[in-house]
Amino acid sequence: MINPMDLTGRHILITGASQGIGRMAAIQISRLGAKVSLVARNEEKLRETLDMLEGEGHALYCFDLKKVEGIEELIKQIVTQCGALNGMIHSAGIATMRPLAMTTSDFLHDMMLINFYAYVELVRCISKKKNYIAGASFIGMSSIGSQSGDKSKVAYCATKAAMDAATKSMAEELAHKNIRVNTVVAGFIKTDMYKMFVENAGEDAVGSHVLSRQYLGMGEPLDIANAMAYLLSDASKFITGTGFIVDGGYLS
Repeated sequence: MINPMDLTGRHILITGASQGIGRMAAIQISRLGAKVSLVARNEEKLRETLDMLEGEGHALYCFDLKKVEGIEELIKQIVTQCGALNGMIHSAGIATMRPLAMTTSDFLHDMMLINFYAYVELVRCISKKKNYIAGASFIGMSSIGSQSGDKSKVAYCATKAAMDAATKSMAEELAHKNIRVNTVVAGFIKTDMYKMFVENAGEDAVGSHVLSRQYLGMGEPLDIANAMAYLLSDASKFITGTGFIVDGGYLS
């Protein structure tokens, strides 16, 4: 039987792999045969993720992606120890909510560091000679917030919109290297970030708002992980420079 999403023998880097969508993506991609390099700040949680993976050859790297200047050395270390990369998922991110009156330049910069600057730096470094294998696929974890605003989410929405815009340019620039770049534009998914959103906005208000527009209901991390696996696989080899919408109908 043919599996068009087979990832056997491929090496995939996943940031934010200690929890949520990043963890689920790592698990699902390992099930499809890939070797996974996990990146996050929390070693204990990374080891929990590592124990959930299938197959062999996986590795973990504790690193704070806000230290953008250290990403190039991190990539060198990963490639030296585990081999060149066939793909990357940047799932690490923060979704802190603040009203506009409290959205200072320092706060905006802090959000941009991990949600956007780190993403561009990862793509820049991995796309260097000897760090990637032709046919590589890079994925950024975006959000419906890049296209649909919400109160107290100015900074978050801006970081995701920046990610989507940069992806279009990077995809065109890297096409000659046979590298694809896309984002997954996710709707509301049952993760810790969603729980934090509910705590800030109120369960009744959030529930009615989400379900009135996201008419397939709440998404699960596996829904996003499957979309990412598809974009990493050869089944999507003609897709680049786009925001792949997985939102239960929210933006329709």
